[in-house]
Formats: sequence, C-alpha cells, structure tokens
Amino acid sequence: MSAAQNSDAPTLLVKIFGKDRPGTTAGLFETLTAYRVDVVDIEQVVIRGRMVLCALVTQPPAGQEGDLRAAVHSWAGAVKMEAEILSGTGDNRPRGSGRSIVTVLGNPLTAEQTAAIASRTTAAGGNIDRIFRLAKYPVTAVEFAVSGVATEFLRTALATEAAALGVDIAVVSAGLHRRAQRLVVMDVDSTLIQDEVIELFAAHAGCEEKVAEVTAAAMRGELDFEQSLHARVALLEGLDASVVDKVRSEVRLTPGARTLVRTLKRLGYQVGVVSGGFTQVTDDLKERLGLDFAQANTLEIVDGRLTGRVIGEVVDRAGKARLLRRFAAEAGVPLAQTVAIGDGANDLDMLNTAGLGVAFNAKPVVREAAHTAVNVPFLDTVLYLLGISREEVEAADGGGLVEH
Repeated sequence: MSAAQNSDAPTLLVKIFGKDRPGTTAGLFETLTAYRVDVVDIEQVVIRGRMVLCALVTQPPAGQEGDLRAAVHSWAGAVKMEAEILSGTGDNRPRGSGRSIVTVLGNPLTAEQTAAIASRTTAAGGNIDRIFRLAKYPVTAVEFAVSGVATEFLRTALATEAAALGVDIAVVSAGLHRRAQRLVVMDVDSTLIQDEVIELFAAHAGCEEKVAEVTAAAMRGELDFEQSLHARVALLEGLDASVVDKVRSEVRLTPGARTLVRTLKRLGYQVGVVSGGFTQVTDDLKERLGLDFAQANTLEIVDGRLTGRVIGEVVDRAGKARLLRRFAAEAGVPLAQTVAIGDGANDLDMLNTAGLGVAFNAKPVVREAAHTAVNVPFLDTVLYLLGISREEVEAADGGGLVEH
C-alpha cells in the first residue's frame, strides 16, 4: 500500500489563496516536485478573480518538511499569493452512504435561502461535500453534492423548504446514470409553447371562452381528458382548414425552448413531444426544431373544413406514458434514463414513468406529484437539472448567445 492509500499516513494540506493568475497551479506543484511527495487530493476554486487552491500531499522524506514549508511560502510570496500548510493524517473521511445531487434555482438566490437549504440538509442527516455554480443567468443555479442520506428522504425534506423559500430544488441520485439520461420527452401546450393550441383554433371559431373553461377544468384534473377533448373539438365544427396555417404562425415557443432542444441535440440526446393537442401543429414543431419524435391527436378535415372530430387513437394521460415507453424503446434508452417535462394533470403518468419527471410551471397537483418542479419561465433551466452548466450550453451553441 502506498503512503497515499494509507489512511493513517501523515499528510500535509497545502492551501494557496490570492488573486488568480496563469501558472499558479503549475508553480505550486513544480515547487513540491523537489520533495518527492504524492498527491492525495486536489481542488481549486476561482470566484471573482480570487483563487483558493488546496493540495493534500504525503509527508516528504524525513528531515525535509521544514524545507518544503519554507519553499512553498517563499514561492507564494514571490507570486503575491498567501500560503497555509497544515499537518495531519490520511485523506478525507469516507462519504456516508446515500449520494445525491441537489440543484437549486433562484431568481435571485439569497443568503437566507441558501442558509435554510444547508440547514435542512444537515438536519436530514446529510453532509454537503461540494458546491458548484452551474449558471448565473437567466437564473442562479447551484449544485450541491450531498452524502449520508437517502435521496428520497432528502427530496421530501427539502420539498417543503423549497415551497416556503420560493426557490426550485431538484434532488436526484448521484452517479453515472445522471449524465446518461439520453431521451427527453415534453408536453407541448404551456410547456414547449406558451399557448393552448385548441384555444388558438377556438379564437378563430369564436368560441374561445367556452373552450378555455373546459381546458382549465381538464388540466386541473376535474374532467376526463378524452371527454373534454371531444367536447372542445366539437365546437370547431365547420372551421375552414386554412386556419391551420394561421394557428401555426401564432404559436409562441416558450423562452429557452430553442436553446433546450438545440443543446440536447448537440450533446447527443434524442428529443420528442407528446401532446393532447393536434398533429397539425406538432408535426410543424417537429420539423422546425429537429425533434426525433412527435405524437398528438389529429383533427379530422373533410372537404376543406374541420368536422369537429379527432381521428385515430386519442393521446390522453395514459397515452402519454405509453408513448414515452415507445419512444424509449425506439431510441434504445432505458426508462430510468429518460426525462419527461409537463405542466398538466394529463402529464402525471408520463412524469412518473420517466427516470426524472419535471413539472414545468405546473398546476399544484402536478408539482406535488412530480420528482421535481421548475417555476421560472425559462425552459432551458431544465438543463441544469441534468448537470449541464451554462458554459456547456454556450459551448454547445458555438459560443453564441442563447435565446430567451
């Protein structure tokens, strides 16, 4: 067993801090090279141009520790940095069982909110091992690596805190599978787009208020979706089919939707949509955004007019979950590695079937049942829940500005 692997072996914690400048890390380890130490652990953080570099190294050969300390302090002074060296034994203590990633989204993220989250994590039996900022805009996104507590227990413990503090908190199991989530399936109305498509059609038919009332009741889970769909579509009977093109032009993508899809595609994900709306719109979105999968209901058109009926199998709450499974099978992705995003009661089965279900600006019943919730108006913030930082988003976008 090497000295670096021996938990009882003497070690030195070398901490360097000061104004960040090129070559600092190389300079420290070049200084240490003369003392034949092994690196046990290393971590470096830069915040607003100030660096903290910590290196845990084995004790040098007998009689050389004093020279090492003097050399490190001398080098640090020469580069206008400060140094601190602490003696001890072994490495970091083993992390507790149960590893989770806690992602916090705030707009802004306050000190009070951060303190409450950290305190609740500790009270639940968790230890915060590492903190990393994923993004500073359009929201502040911070990732906590936590050990020592089961993921489900921590998620429950932080859910109440999130609601009280007005922040979004996602808790997922840590591990390789988090980055292996390779299929993302979204609802369309009020998720990928800002609109309810049937209401856009209804506006042209002069029955917008009646349709909106039924839509709201269905999304709250108060009405059977299929019955409400048929009732709403019946109000469109006789509408000229030319209105399809008008509705397509009226559809407004949710802020961040293009960035979300483009980033996922460039990182190798497959992306699909399932909708209780209509293929007359989702097929157009599939082509515009380069989606891999799309499925929705189809309005029947005869002799250039809407008949007030839908044809084919209805995409309802259960249908969305079935389609997620089908898309996953076609993509060759296990369900545990899928992500579903939705806002309404008819998305619940899909959200709970996916490896990660995200309630996006959702109704209360959906927020309470989903794995996690996002309550900011930017769809691309879902990327942070997958551990993708803003810098990675911009890199995938070729360094250009992302859209909101």
